[in-house]
Formats: sequence, C-alpha cells, structure tokens
Amino acid sequence: MSRQQSFVSPDEDAWIKVDFLPGVDLLPLAQPVPEGSIHRARLAKGTVIPVHTHPADEFVLVLSGTVETGGRRCEAGTFWTTPAGVRQGPHVAVTAVELLTVRLGAMGPFGEAA
Repeated sequence: MSRQQSFVSPDEDAWIKVDFLPGVDLLPLAQPVPEGSIHRARLAKGTVIPVHTHPADEFVLVLSGTVETGGRRCEAGTFWTTPAGVRQGPHVAVTAVELLTVRLGAMGPFGEAA
C-alpha cells in the first residue's frame, strides 16, 4: 500500500469491461490483500452472472438498483457475505445495478460451480 492518501474518481475512464461477462463493468479501487480486490461493479439491466465460487471470502453491498441472488431480491443497501468456496449466484440484474465488492483473495477460475 502506498504511504500516502490516494483517490479513484468514478468520472475517470478507469471502468473496465469484463469480456467473459457481457453487461458487467468494473472500477478497481484497491487491492486489500495479495490477489484480492475492492471494486465497484455495474451490471446492465438483464445481466446474469452465472453460478460460481471463489477461493476467497467475498463481501458485497448493493449501492443502487435491484439484483436477485441466493433466492433473494436485494435492493440498495442490502449487504451479503459469501465464504470462500461457497456456491453463489446466479446474480440477476433486475434493474441497472451498482455493487461494491470486497474479495479477500484470488477470484479463481470463474464459472466453476461447487
């Protein structure tokens, strides 16, 4: 970590399209641990992220919109946690959605369900 304060502006051209997940854009914010990630994710309405697992714990806060996941409809303000290796999804964007995600390790081979 840098020894000075740093900033990421959402207005910058820092959003990254996720090629293997059409409708998903990411804004990397920080790397809290090796291979980990703190990022914002935008999902276009109708986007589906299929069932998957990660080899690290993951924490998600819905910033805006509505997403269905884990058999639950999640509105802005909903927070969920998924322990490492636990099956999650599919995540379905009912509306345009923005999420804040903290993953405490590698993403792993995405798309492999437990």
